[in-house]
Amino acid sequence: MDGTAGHGAGNETLPPAPITLTRGEDFWCGRFRAMGGPCEVLVDTDDRAEAAGLVACAEEEARRVEAKFSRYRAGNILHRIQHAMGAPVEVDEETANVLDYAALTHEMSGGRFDITSGVLRRVWTFDGGDRVPDDAAVHATLALVGWEKATWRRPVLTLSAGMEIDLGGIGKEYAVDRAGALLAARTECSVLVNFGGDLWAPGPRHGDRPWGVGIDDPERTGEAVLDRVELTRGGLATSGDARRFVRWQGKRLGHILDPRTGWPVEGAPRAVTVVAGTCLEAGTLSTLAILEGAGAEEFLRAQGVVYRIHS
Repeated sequence: MDGTAGHGAGNETLPPAPITLTRGEDFWCGRFRAMGGPCEVLVDTDDRAEAAGLVACAEEEARRVEAKFSRYRAGNILHRIQHAMGAPVEVDEETANVLDYAALTHEMSGGRFDITSGVLRRVWTFDGGDRVPDDAAVHATLALVGWEKATWRRPVLTLSAGMEIDLGGIGKEYAVDRAGALLAARTECSVLVNFGGDLWAPGPRHGDRPWGVGIDDPERTGEAVLDRVELTRGGLATSGDARRFVRWQGKRLGHILDPRTGWPVEGAPRAVTVVAGTCLEAGTLSTLAILEGAGAEEFLRAQGVVYRIHS
Protein backbone atom coordinates (compact mmCIF):
# COMPACT_ATOMS: atom_id res chain seq x y z
CA MET A 1 0.00 0.00 0.00
CA ASP A 2 1.78 3.06 -1.22
CA GLY A 3 0.47 6.53 -1.74
CA THR A 4 1.31 10.18 -1.92
CA ALA A 5 -0.35 11.09 1.33
CA GLY A 6 1.23 8.99 4.01
CA HIS A 7 3.54 6.10 4.68
CA GLY A 8 4.15 3.69 1.84
CA ALA A 9 4.96 0.04 1.48
CA GLY A 10 6.81 -1.90 -1.13
CA ASN A 11 5.93 -4.84 -3.30
CA GLU A 12 6.98 -7.96 -1.44
CA THR A 13 7.08 -11.11 -3.54
CA LEU A 14 9.26 -13.29 -1.32
CA PRO A 15 7.62 -15.64 1.20
CA PRO A 16 7.23 -13.95 4.59
CA ALA A 17 9.97 -14.58 7.11
CA PRO A 18 8.91 -16.35 10.30
CA ILE A 19 8.00 -14.41 13.42
CA THR A 20 10.81 -13.89 15.90
CA LEU A 21 9.97 -13.63 19.58
CA THR A 22 12.48 -12.22 22.04
CA ARG A 23 12.36 -11.29 25.69
CA GLY A 24 12.79 -7.63 26.56
CA GLU A 25 13.49 -6.26 29.98
CA ASP A 26 9.99 -7.10 31.23
CA PHE A 27 7.95 -7.81 28.10
CA TRP A 28 7.93 -10.00 25.00
CA CYS A 29 8.65 -8.54 21.58
CA GLY A 30 7.45 -10.28 18.43
CA ARG A 31 8.78 -9.14 15.07
CA PHE A 32 7.79 -9.85 11.47
CA ARG A 33 7.66 -8.06 8.12
CA ALA A 34 4.46 -6.94 6.42
CA MET A 35 3.30 -4.04 4.26
CA GLY A 36 6.83 -3.49 3.00
CA GLY A 37 8.43 -2.85 6.39
CA PRO A 38 9.27 -4.09 9.87
CA CYS A 39 6.44 -4.75 12.30
CA GLU A 40 6.55 -5.55 15.98
CA VAL A 41 4.17 -6.25 18.83
CA LEU A 42 5.20 -5.71 22.45
CA VAL A 43 3.29 -7.74 25.04
CA ASP A 44 3.50 -6.86 28.73
CA THR A 45 3.39 -10.39 30.12
CA ASP A 46 5.66 -13.13 31.42
CA ASP A 47 3.69 -15.78 29.54
CA ARG A 48 5.63 -16.63 26.39
CA ALA A 49 2.87 -18.75 24.89
CA GLU A 50 0.30 -15.99 25.28
CA ALA A 51 2.69 -13.46 23.75
CA ALA A 52 3.38 -15.74 20.79
CA GLY A 53 -0.33 -16.21 20.15
CA LEU A 54 -1.00 -12.48 20.24
CA VAL A 55 1.86 -11.68 17.86
CA ALA A 56 0.63 -14.35 15.44
CA CYS A 57 -2.86 -12.82 15.56
CA ALA A 58 -1.46 -9.37 14.76
CA GLU A 59 0.60 -10.73 11.89
CA GLU A 60 -2.40 -12.50 10.41
CA GLU A 61 -4.46 -9.32 10.50
CA ALA A 62 -1.65 -7.26 8.99
CA ARG A 63 -1.38 -9.68 6.09
CA ARG A 64 -5.15 -9.78 5.62
CA VAL A 65 -5.40 -6.00 5.36
CA GLU A 66 -2.36 -5.86 3.09
CA ALA A 67 -3.74 -8.55 0.76
CA LYS A 68 -7.09 -6.78 0.55
CA PHE A 69 -5.98 -3.18 0.08
CA SER A 70 -2.51 -3.29 -1.49
CA ARG A 71 -2.30 -1.81 -4.95
CA TYR A 72 0.34 -4.42 -5.77
CA ARG A 73 -1.99 -7.43 -5.42
CA ALA A 74 -3.91 -8.82 -8.37
CA GLY A 75 -7.49 -9.89 -7.78
CA ASN A 76 -8.25 -7.81 -4.69
CA ILE A 77 -10.82 -5.03 -4.40
CA LEU A 78 -8.38 -2.31 -5.42
CA HIS A 79 -7.40 -4.30 -8.50
CA ARG A 80 -11.08 -4.55 -9.46
CA ILE A 81 -11.56 -0.82 -9.03
CA GLN A 82 -8.40 0.15 -10.92
CA HIS A 83 -9.33 -2.05 -13.88
CA ALA A 84 -13.05 -1.21 -14.06
CA MET A 85 -12.45 1.24 -16.95
CA GLY A 86 -15.20 3.58 -15.81
CA ALA A 87 -17.72 0.90 -14.85
CA PRO A 88 -19.30 1.00 -11.37
CA VAL A 89 -17.88 -1.37 -8.75
CA GLU A 90 -19.85 -2.60 -5.75
CA VAL A 91 -17.63 -2.97 -2.69
CA ASP A 92 -17.95 -4.91 0.57
CA GLU A 93 -18.82 -3.31 3.91
CA GLU A 94 -15.24 -2.98 5.18
CA THR A 95 -14.09 -1.28 1.98
CA ALA A 96 -17.14 0.96 2.08
CA ASN A 97 -16.23 2.06 5.61
CA VAL A 98 -12.70 2.93 4.48
CA LEU A 99 -14.04 4.88 1.49
CA ASP A 100 -16.48 6.74 3.74
CA TYR A 101 -13.56 7.77 5.95
CA ALA A 102 -11.53 8.89 2.94
CA ALA A 103 -14.48 10.86 1.56
CA LEU A 104 -15.07 12.61 4.89
CA THR A 105 -11.38 13.44 5.27
CA HIS A 106 -11.27 14.83 1.74
CA GLU A 107 -14.19 17.11 2.51
CA MET A 108 -12.87 18.26 5.89
CA SER A 109 -9.40 18.95 4.49
CA GLY A 110 -10.61 21.08 1.62
CA GLY A 111 -9.30 18.53 -0.88
CA ARG A 112 -5.81 18.27 0.59
CA PHE A 113 -6.29 14.59 1.47
CA ASP A 114 -7.23 12.66 -1.66
CA ILE A 115 -6.99 8.91 -2.19
CA THR A 116 -7.06 9.37 -5.98
CA SER A 117 -3.72 11.23 -5.90
CA GLY A 118 -1.61 8.06 -5.97
CA VAL A 119 -1.38 8.28 -9.77
CA LEU A 120 1.11 11.10 -9.26
CA ARG A 121 3.70 8.41 -8.50
CA ARG A 122 3.86 7.93 -12.28
CA VAL A 123 5.79 11.18 -12.58
CA TRP A 124 7.46 11.50 -9.16
CA THR A 125 10.26 9.27 -7.85
CA PHE A 126 11.25 10.00 -4.27
CA ASP A 127 14.58 8.22 -4.16
CA GLY A 128 16.76 10.96 -2.69
CA GLY A 129 17.94 12.07 -6.12
CA ASP A 130 17.29 15.26 -8.04
CA ARG A 131 14.84 14.09 -10.70
CA VAL A 132 11.78 16.34 -10.71
CA PRO A 133 9.00 16.07 -13.33
CA ASP A 134 8.30 18.97 -15.64
CA ASP A 135 5.15 21.01 -15.23
CA ALA A 136 3.50 19.49 -18.30
CA ALA A 137 3.82 15.94 -16.92
CA VAL A 138 2.42 16.97 -13.55
CA HIS A 139 -0.44 18.87 -15.16
CA ALA A 140 -1.37 15.94 -17.39
CA THR A 141 -1.42 13.54 -14.45
CA LEU A 142 -3.55 15.91 -12.36
CA ALA A 143 -6.35 15.31 -14.85
CA LEU A 144 -6.71 11.89 -13.20
CA VAL A 145 -6.73 13.27 -9.64
CA GLY A 146 -9.73 14.44 -7.66
CA TRP A 147 -12.10 12.55 -5.38
CA GLU A 148 -14.79 15.01 -6.46
CA LYS A 149 -14.55 13.42 -9.93
CA ALA A 150 -15.51 10.03 -8.48
CA THR A 151 -19.08 8.95 -7.85
CA TRP A 152 -19.41 7.30 -4.45
CA ARG A 153 -22.88 6.12 -3.51
CA ARG A 154 -22.29 3.46 -0.90
CA PRO A 155 -21.67 0.65 -1.71
CA VAL A 156 -20.97 1.55 -5.37
CA LEU A 157 -17.88 3.45 -6.54
CA THR A 158 -17.42 4.74 -10.06
CA LEU A 159 -14.14 6.21 -11.27
CA SER A 160 -13.40 7.68 -14.67
CA ALA A 161 -11.20 5.48 -16.85
CA GLY A 162 -7.56 5.93 -15.90
CA MET A 163 -8.27 7.07 -12.35
CA GLU A 164 -7.14 5.00 -9.36
CA ILE A 165 -7.52 4.94 -5.63
CA ASP A 166 -4.52 4.40 -3.40
CA LEU A 167 -4.94 3.69 0.31
CA GLY A 168 -1.27 4.16 1.14
CA GLY A 169 -2.09 7.23 3.21
CA ILE A 170 -4.38 5.34 5.57
CA GLY A 171 -3.87 1.60 4.98
CA LYS A 172 -1.06 0.91 7.44
CA GLU A 173 -2.65 2.99 10.17
CA TYR A 174 -5.94 1.18 9.59
CA ALA A 175 -4.14 -2.17 9.90
CA VAL A 176 -2.57 -1.07 13.20
CA ASP A 177 -5.96 -0.18 14.65
CA ARG A 178 -7.53 -3.40 13.40
CA ALA A 179 -4.75 -5.58 14.81
CA GLY A 180 -4.80 -3.69 18.10
CA ALA A 181 -8.54 -4.10 18.51
CA LEU A 182 -8.26 -7.84 17.93
CA LEU A 183 -5.52 -8.18 20.55
CA ALA A 184 -7.40 -6.05 23.08
CA ALA A 185 -10.41 -8.35 22.70
CA ARG A 186 -8.24 -11.42 23.34
CA THR A 187 -6.18 -10.40 26.35
CA GLU A 188 -6.07 -8.21 29.42
CA CYS A 189 -2.32 -7.74 28.95
CA SER A 190 -1.12 -4.39 27.72
CA VAL A 191 0.17 -4.50 24.15
CA LEU A 192 1.83 -2.05 21.80
CA VAL A 193 1.30 -2.61 18.07
CA ASN A 194 3.97 -1.00 15.89
CA PHE A 195 3.81 -1.37 12.12
CA GLY A 196 6.68 0.60 10.64
CA GLY A 197 6.46 3.41 13.17
CA ASP A 198 2.66 3.62 13.29
CA LEU A 199 1.53 2.57 16.76
CA TRP A 200 -1.49 1.83 18.93
CA ALA A 201 -1.92 0.81 22.56
CA PRO A 202 -5.21 -0.07 24.29
CA GLY A 203 -4.05 1.15 27.69
CA PRO A 204 -1.13 1.58 30.08
CA ARG A 205 1.37 -1.08 30.99
CA HIS A 206 1.35 -3.02 34.24
CA GLY A 207 1.50 -0.57 37.13
CA ASP A 208 -0.07 2.21 35.02
CA ARG A 209 3.21 2.82 33.23
CA PRO A 210 3.20 4.30 29.72
CA TRP A 211 5.00 2.85 26.74
CA GLY A 212 8.04 4.99 25.90
CA VAL A 213 8.21 5.74 22.17
CA GLY A 214 11.34 7.16 20.55
CA ILE A 215 10.97 9.54 17.60
CA ASP A 216 13.62 9.21 14.90
CA ASP A 217 15.90 12.06 14.02
CA PRO A 218 14.94 12.70 10.36
CA GLU A 219 18.61 13.40 9.58
CA ARG A 220 19.68 10.00 10.97
CA THR A 221 16.58 7.88 10.74
CA GLY A 222 16.99 4.48 12.34
CA GLU A 223 20.22 5.59 13.99
CA ALA A 224 19.31 8.34 16.46
CA VAL A 225 16.33 9.31 18.59
CA LEU A 226 15.45 13.00 18.54
CA ASP A 227 12.59 12.99 21.03
CA ARG A 228 10.44 10.70 23.14
CA VAL A 229 6.70 10.46 23.68
CA GLU A 230 4.89 8.52 26.39
CA LEU A 231 1.96 6.57 24.95
CA THR A 232 -0.60 5.33 27.44
CA ARG A 233 -3.65 4.84 25.27
CA GLY A 234 -4.44 5.53 21.62
CA GLY A 235 -2.47 5.84 18.40
CA LEU A 236 0.72 7.53 17.28
CA ALA A 237 1.93 8.21 13.76
CA THR A 238 4.67 10.22 12.09
CA SER A 239 4.73 11.80 8.64
CA GLY A 240 7.78 13.36 7.05
CA ASP A 241 10.59 13.24 4.52
CA ALA A 242 13.13 11.05 6.35
CA ARG A 243 13.05 8.18 3.86
CA ARG A 244 11.38 9.45 0.70
CA PHE A 245 12.36 12.77 -0.82
CA VAL A 246 13.95 14.56 -3.78
CA ARG A 247 16.34 17.48 -3.91
CA TRP A 248 15.33 20.45 -6.05
CA GLN A 249 16.91 23.90 -6.32
CA GLY A 250 18.77 23.37 -3.08
CA LYS A 251 15.65 22.23 -1.25
CA ARG A 252 14.65 18.87 0.16
CA LEU A 253 11.09 18.02 -0.91
CA GLY A 254 9.22 15.24 0.87
CA HIS A 255 6.99 12.65 -0.75
CA ILE A 256 3.67 14.02 0.53
CA LEU A 257 2.10 15.77 -2.44
CA ASP A 258 -0.62 18.39 -2.49
CA PRO A 259 -3.23 16.79 -4.78
CA ARG A 260 -4.37 20.23 -5.90
CA THR A 261 -0.98 21.16 -7.35
CA GLY A 262 0.78 17.81 -7.82
CA TRP A 263 3.82 19.14 -5.94
CA PRO A 264 5.22 18.73 -2.42
CA VAL A 265 4.35 21.53 -0.03
CA GLU A 266 7.26 23.94 0.44
CA GLY A 267 7.98 25.12 3.96
CA ALA A 268 6.60 21.95 5.55
CA PRO A 269 8.27 20.50 8.67
CA ARG A 270 10.75 17.65 8.25
CA ALA A 271 8.62 15.44 10.49
CA VAL A 272 5.34 15.61 12.38
CA THR A 273 4.34 13.11 15.08
CA VAL A 274 0.79 13.06 16.44
CA VAL A 275 -0.86 11.16 19.29
CA ALA A 276 -4.61 10.73 18.90
CA GLY A 277 -7.44 8.37 19.78
CA THR A 278 -6.59 5.95 16.98
CA CYS A 279 -3.58 5.38 14.77
CA LEU A 280 -5.70 6.23 11.73
CA GLU A 281 -6.64 9.59 13.22
CA ALA A 282 -3.02 10.26 14.22
CA GLY A 283 -1.75 9.42 10.74
CA THR A 284 -4.35 11.56 9.04
CA LEU A 285 -3.60 14.56 11.24
CA SER A 286 0.17 14.23 10.81
CA THR A 287 -0.24 14.11 7.04
CA LEU A 288 -2.62 17.05 6.98
CA ALA A 289 -0.16 19.02 9.12
CA ILE A 290 2.56 18.45 6.52
CA LEU A 291 0.14 19.61 3.83
CA GLU A 292 -0.39 22.83 5.79
CA GLY A 293 3.26 23.69 5.19
CA ALA A 294 4.43 26.52 7.40
CA GLY A 295 1.02 26.47 9.12
CA ALA A 296 1.52 22.95 10.47
CA GLU A 297 1.83 23.89 14.14
CA GLU A 298 -1.11 26.28 14.08
CA PHE A 299 -3.20 23.51 12.51
CA LEU A 300 -2.21 20.96 15.16
CA ARG A 301 -2.80 23.33 18.05
CA ALA A 302 -6.35 23.75 16.81
CA GLN A 303 -6.88 19.96 16.89
CA GLY A 304 -6.12 19.71 20.61
CA VAL A 305 -3.83 16.70 20.24
CA VAL A 306 -0.35 15.86 21.54
CA TYR A 307 2.20 16.46 18.80
CA ARG A 308 5.87 16.95 18.03
CA ILE A 309 7.19 18.96 15.10
CA HIS A 310 10.76 18.79 13.80
CA SER A 311 11.81 21.24 11.12
